[in-house]
Amino acid sequence: MASKRSKEGMELHGEAEPIETKMERCQAAIDYQFHDPKLLQSALTHASSATNRLESNERMEFLGDSVLGIIVCQYLYERYPELMEGELTKIKSIVVSRRTCAKVSITLGLERYLVVGKGMQGSVSVPRSLLSDVFESLIAAIYLDGGWEAVRTRVLRWLEPELQGAVDGFSGGNHKSTLQQWTQRDNGNSPLYQLLEEKGPDHNKLFLVAAVVEGQQHTPAWGRSKKEAEQRAAGNALAEIHGTPLPFG
Repeated sequence: MASKRSKEGMELHGEAEPIETKMERCQAAIDYQFHDPKLLQSALTHASSATNRLESNERMEFLGDSVLGIIVCQYLYERYPELMEGELTKIKSIVVSRRTCAKVSITLGLERYLVVGKGMQGSVSVPRSLLSDVFESLIAAIYLDGGWEAVRTRVLRWLEPELQGAVDGFSGGNHKSTLQQWTQRDNGNSPLYQLLEEKGPDHNKLFLVAAVVEGQQHTPAWGRSKKEAEQRAAGNALAEIHGTPLPFG
């Protein structure tokens, strides 16, 4: 079964294939082997193909939505101790949105494994809302089958670009402001910025600045102005504090 993108969702093409085949391919795509295959089948079963709605993935979608929420909340709470509750809430709302869930669902190719009724087989546009639903149902299925770590590891792997993008978009790249909030909340002090070096002609100078937090000098960064160098130095400091790769040389 091949697929292609559309503005509304995904286009499904080709003849229906056995459920067992779909489940085997889905497990390979998500890198998880179910102990209880019936859980995966339930997660992939749309109401259009179920005998009744209790046999569809709608109940699992309900559970998966909550599991997704707590995974993202815990990650943001532990990973960004400098952010306040309101900021965490706004970032979380972006990451767990139906738009984001549908995007990840498309990346995983989940539309290929959906179990749908005859009316949706062949060439039918699948709404993004359905793609979002099946992603949440899959999360519930993995949680019920393999437990917290199994689902948490995979969800964070799948959502990593979206999480980072949401945080970066929210902060607008204002690393100095973020570092300021973190240091003041942690110890009541503000970070200091040290100009270590400047070079080049007056019309094209470069500045090397390091952020100092609690007496510790972090990896410095170059900038074409002192302000730019300080922003980059703050970005390096945040990366070292959180144990992530340095964003600036």
